[in-house]
Amino acid sequence: MYDDVKEYLNWYGTRRDANAKLKDPNSPVIGLVLQRSHIVTGDDGHYVAVIMELEARGAKVSLAQYLAKEDKKIAITVFSFPPDKGNVGTAAYLNVFVSIFSVLSDLKKDGYNVGDLPDTAEALIEDIIHDKEAKFSSPNLNVAYRMTVREYQSLTSYSAALEESWGKPPGNLNSDGENLLVYGKHYGNVFIGVQPTFGYEGDPMRLLFSKSASPHHGFAAYYSFVGMSDVCYPDSLIGNIPNIYYYAANNPSEATIAKRRSYANTISYLTPPAENAGLYKGLKQLSELISSYQSLKDTGRGPQIVSTIISTAKQCNLDKDVFLPAEGVDLLPSERDLVVGKVYSKIMEIESRLLPCGLHVIGEPPSALEAVATLVNIAALDRPEDGIYSLPGILAETMGRDIENVYRGSDKGILADVELLRQITDASRGAITAFVDRTTNRKGQVVNDVADKLTSMLGFGITEPWIQYLSKTKFLRADREKLREMFQFLGECLKLIVANNELGSLKLALEGRYVEPGPGGDPIRNPKVLPTGKNIHALDPQAIPTAAAMQSAKVVVDRLLERQKVDNGESIRRRWLLFYGGLITSRLTGSRLLR
Repeated sequence: MYDDVKEYLNWYGTRRDANAKLKDPNSPVIGLVLQRSHIVTGDDGHYVAVIMELEARGAKVSLAQYLAKEDKKIAITVFSFPPDKGNVGTAAYLNVFVSIFSVLSDLKKDGYNVGDLPDTAEALIEDIIHDKEAKFSSPNLNVAYRMTVREYQSLTSYSAALEESWGKPPGNLNSDGENLLVYGKHYGNVFIGVQPTFGYEGDPMRLLFSKSASPHHGFAAYYSFVGMSDVCYPDSLIGNIPNIYYYAANNPSEATIAKRRSYANTISYLTPPAENAGLYKGLKQLSELISSYQSLKDTGRGPQIVSTIISTAKQCNLDKDVFLPAEGVDLLPSERDLVVGKVYSKIMEIESRLLPCGLHVIGEPPSALEAVATLVNIAALDRPEDGIYSLPGILAETMGRDIENVYRGSDKGILADVELLRQITDASRGAITAFVDRTTNRKGQVVNDVADKLTSMLGFGITEPWIQYLSKTKFLRADREKLREMFQFLGECLKLIVANNELGSLKLALEGRYVEPGPGGDPIRNPKVLPTGKNIHALDPQAIPTAAAMQSAKVVVDRLLERQKVDNGESIRRRWLLFYGGLITSRLTGSRLLR
């Protein structure tokens, strides 16, 4: 028993009873954190129980190494996301049934018994839920098994404890009045089941905080059916069945809860990249009017175009965000520029809002277009700890400007800064697209030998694709050494993006083998989250906050103080302290906590 991690590591590094392989930093280690009061009082009963549970679970995992693949039984559980509010079989940014179909198709090739698997993912959906829009209350869900009350009580040793909250079984959830219903379908030795609702949808506080919030009979029957064995209900439900849980790489905080409450091996999957929302209808027309104004503002048509811009902006409800003068009011040239600049800034803000590019499929690497979207966002951040400047910052420097001043000017509606920011944004995307295009095949997929292609690109100076692209823009004199460092970093990131191991890690887990751990979080701020397919953990508290997070937080706070000065004069009162918890801290490497 050790007082801190350092003391433990000192012992572990010098122990003589372990071979070199066991001492490897990547070797599996089980550690328990004990409360000091329990050490003093000798109250170790809980910890002994946990160790016994881990031993039993380890025995199950070890058995998976020796059991033939065709004999292994696998239960895949799907649910609704958000819980009980969305459609059955959804998850965060994941195409669930297409992913299941892809995984089972691969497992079938690998020798697992998946029975008569349908030919398409659509047929799989039809088999299980019969309706792509099915809610959990839908009568169309496929019933895999009807469990009698007597069978339920014999399988579920704690069923009597549930009667205080839910009455006698079978109850009215997952029940036909006589039997408990298990929704799903078997395919050989694979069962795809639909997790029941929680039963507390109208009372979320009870679900989260009430000690008496037990699972209902239908919920317990489902987990008894799939093979899970008191009064910690997650322990009772999961038993000692090995639990493999795919979790979004950018959500390590909740993944940690899943790991803690259900002993899960949480394998990360890549969330789809975010892409600019773009413009449509009236907003697109506004953008075209602004382009016309920029080329014709010094002619007699300037005032007329501004009047049309004001009218169109009001039709698009931009007057709720931007002060617009009345139509027909005579404006000075500088006033016209300011009005157009503010409208332009607003539609650029709308256009650049990030939306996820569809849904991810397990084991499927991103396309070239998706890789570009990810790299554009990665390139937008300074990384002082690595000596890397942001791509927009490098391009702004070419024009003798600081990118933060350009951002501020654009926010204020200064027309020249709004236009410069648009040019910087377009040039950044164009340079990165030119870079990624050199690593793609005819199908638009990024090839695996990114490293070799990157080496060849970095060796020829003028033929570097980003230099070729920028030479046709106003940023042709951008600092080549800074660009080289940035694109070398982006090349490393691109290798990680396409090095997908989501399916490989699942196979390792099913064989009872070691799945390499890795951090979770936002892959834009922390590309070390990649590649996905790791056994995700939350954060290293010694590495939070990062230097990049410090810089990002400073920029946001400086902007907030500037706005407060404008709104309240020079005096700024201390008004509040805002603290963001574990989810945002682990995802954004501490930047919001610093703010």
